[in-house]
This record gives sequence, C-alpha cells and structure tokens, in this order.
Amino acid sequence: MKISTALNLDAKPTTLAQAFDRYWHARGVQDLPALNDGARTLTYADLARETGSVAANLSGRDAQPGDVVAIIMSRSLDAVVLLLAAIRAGLCPCVFEPKLAPEEVGVRLIETRARFLVHDADNAAFVESLSIPETTTTLDFARLTQAAYFPPVDVAPDCPALLLFTSGSTGRPKVVQLTQAALLNNALGVLEQSALSSDDCLLHVMPIYHTNGVNNQLFAPLLAGSKIAFCPRFRAEDMPELIARFRPTIITGVPTMYSRMLPQHFDANVLATLRMARCGSAPITEALHREVEAKLGCPLVISYGLSEATCTSTLNPPTARRIGSVGKVLPGQTVGLRVADGSMSHAPNVEGEICIAGPNLMTGYLGADDATARTVTDGWLRTGDLGRFDDDGYLYVTGRIKDVIIRGGENLSPLLIESVIVAQGDVLACCVVGRADKDLGEVPVAFVVAKDANTTNAERVQDAVRKRLSRIYVPHDVVFVDSLPETAVGKVDRKTLAKRVADGYYEEKQTTN
Repeated sequence: MKISTALNLDAKPTTLAQAFDRYWHARGVQDLPALNDGARTLTYADLARETGSVAANLSGRDAQPGDVVAIIMSRSLDAVVLLLAAIRAGLCPCVFEPKLAPEEVGVRLIETRARFLVHDADNAAFVESLSIPETTTTLDFARLTQAAYFPPVDVAPDCPALLLFTSGSTGRPKVVQLTQAALLNNALGVLEQSALSSDDCLLHVMPIYHTNGVNNQLFAPLLAGSKIAFCPRFRAEDMPELIARFRPTIITGVPTMYSRMLPQHFDANVLATLRMARCGSAPITEALHREVEAKLGCPLVISYGLSEATCTSTLNPPTARRIGSVGKVLPGQTVGLRVADGSMSHAPNVEGEICIAGPNLMTGYLGADDATARTVTDGWLRTGDLGRFDDDGYLYVTGRIKDVIIRGGENLSPLLIESVIVAQGDVLACCVVGRADKDLGEVPVAFVVAKDANTTNAERVQDAVRKRLSRIYVPHDVVFVDSLPETAVGKVDRKTLAKRVADGYYEEKQTTN
C-alpha cells in the first residue's frame, strides 16, 4: 500500500520528534520495513519500540531538553536507533566522525558541551583512553536497550535537536546547532519536492555525521514510509552488488562517488528499479552529469544547501531536472540573491550572493557569536556562493566567494590545514588552495616556504597534517617556493596562487603525494 507523500495527520506536527511519534504509530505504516542492513530488518513498529526504549533509558538519567548526546559508534543500525531515540527524547545528538584523534575528541566534547557520551562495544577501548570532561557521563549503548515504555514528550519547536561540525573557509570546524523545527522543515520540504513514498527504497552509503546522510537519507524517508537499505560505507566496486541485492529506487551521493561508479558494470535489469539518483555537496560538470545519467538510466537530480540551513534548500524536481541547475527552492524555505547594493533580489537573470531564510536556519554556531552574526544577518543566511535564477525559478550556482575547498563533497578549511603545517616549526609560511581533480572535484595543494630546504620535504609536511587531522585534509601536492605572492596590503594572494595552479604554472615543481 502506497503511503501519501504528505503526513496525513489531524494536526500538523511542529517538531521532528512529534512527527516520528505520530507517523510511526499510524495505521498502515507499522508493518512496513523501515531499515535493513542486510542482516537485520526493523519495521516501523520495531523502530518505534526500539527508539522508545533507548529514549526512555536516556531520559531516566536526569536528561534535560536539549542536552547533547555525543555518539561514538561504528556505522550500524544501533547508531541510527540511538540518533533517532535522542531526537524523540528531546535531546540533541552529535555523531562524531570516526577515527578522530583522541585530543580532537576531547576538544569536541568540550565544544559541544556534551552531557552524555554513548559508545558501542567496538569503541569501548577508545573511549576508555579519552580524557572526558567531568560534566560528561559515559554510557554503553547496550545498557540503553532494555525494554522500557516511553511516553511522548512535549518537545518545543526551538529545542536544540542536532549538532553538526562544519568546516568553512576560516579556522577550525564550527558547531552548527539545529532545532526540532528546522529538522522537520527540511524533511518535509525534501519529502514533497522529491515525491518520497512507501514505494521507495533508498540505498544509504553516506556518513551519518554528515548533514546529507542524516537529514535527507534518514529523517525525510522515515516520514514517508520509505525503506532504507543501510549499507557499509561507499566503495564503488560494491555498488553493483548492493543495487542488485536491495533494488533501490533512489541512490544518493556526491560527484566523486558517481565518477568512481562509471567504470563498474551494472545489469540493466537491476538499474531499472531506479527512479532517480540524487547528487549534492559539491559542483558537478555537465559532462559528468550526462555520463552518470547514461550509465544509470535515470535522472541525476542535483540539489544545493548548507549545514547552516539544515541541509537542502533547492532541489531539481525528479521529473523535470535541468542540467546545470541546482533546482527549485524547497517548500517552507526562501532563497534570495544579495546584490551589489546590499538589497535582496528574487528577479531572474540577476547575479548575487545566494542567501537563505526560513525556519530551517541554524540557531547559530556554538560558542561563536561573532561568526554567527557574520553569517546570518537580518534573518538571511549568507552562503558565500554566487548564483542566479532563470525565468522558471531554477537556481544556478555561478561562483564562490569563499575560499573553502570541496573535496569529494567535504568542505575543507585552508586555514586549518595551514595552521597545522606552520606549527611544525620548520616552515616560515604556507598557503593552501584547491586544485581541480577529475575524481574528487578539488584537492588541497600546499605552498610552503621552508626555513631550511635541506631538512623539510613533502612527506614531512603531509605527515604533520595526517597526524593532526583526518586523511581528507592531507595536501595532495606540496610545492616548495621561495616566497608567497602578496596583495598590495601585504596579505598572501590566495587568488593568484589558485590561478597559477589552474594554469599549470607549478606542475614541474610540485611533489605529489
């Protein structure tokens, strides 16, 4: 039985917790499969019961609305259950990226003001080795699964409901705080624009510490009665077998993922179940777009959004996608263009900075009021991206104001990488820029002025980054130069370096990782 793509409830919910509680208990939904990892299947009734038990056990530990639950668990259905349970309980989950250095985990526990840290058996030894703040209570997930009754709680729409780490163009990753109302707004908009229903099966291979993997691939389909095939992390060579096994109607990824899938062999009969492939988080070329559609035999639907606006703000309609466009504005949101005089324009064929408004906006960056004030002004989120609308309301991204490097869909801060390289002590100056890459979209390239060229080499620079940050931050190339170009006011001229990289100026000098 196909479930309506709109919540068929007497009164519209105001929070994601309320929507889950009502919808998962609705007639005709409970027996439908909700999550399947190939070994275990949870129906919507199972999901309601298991998340209810975990929510009750969390709430029984004197938890207060908005308390942060740090999640350090392997990719699993248990991790998803905990994430959903925290939201149902009116708490604020934050999934920590795997393989972070212990020191970084300690910093993030402080930054998020985590009240609880929940781990699984796989991460017990790692958590035991951490320096955990006295205000953080450590819990084994297994101790939260005892059967318990969870009465619906009255969660306020503005209650903090999710924390995401996002890296912009300045400094270390910032902590984005989203509310119950913001999560619901995004989910309902995605649900309506993409026509999600109980006929859909979504193949989930993206991280659940990333906004797309949570908001678009868990929350939205779980309000539509869809089935989620929750699989191991993405590997291109696994995709033919996963698609053959689960027969998804929707797959989601970033341009790099689709590029890596092109050499793989897919059975045409298996691909016939796909009604669309979704793509976001990074720009995609028209050539790659057409190659992917030809390979998969279905529309490749491009979207656009930021963690600061929950996730997705524009999305191409699946049956009316336009190549080159990031789609139309989702219901419940407003997207405008900030033009040269500072005013907002919605007129077609006018270029300006893309700005977003609506209940989907973050409450702010935790502990960074100044950064929040610079990013959100007069109710508008300034994205730092340039764009224009066409006559039919389709948005086109035309450029980027920010210096952020987008590697395989992940935002990398050049300044963060630079600070790690300079901290070595044998580097006088450093500048990191992005270089176009066919596979990853962009990769970081580090320009280094060394104190002593005889003692500093590319491997040493790369190892320094690898030890402090995750592997995605490691410069793909290290170029040693005598000096860095400067602007008239003495600042490092990042744009000049980026142009020289694009023109191949440094190709003979660079050392490849």
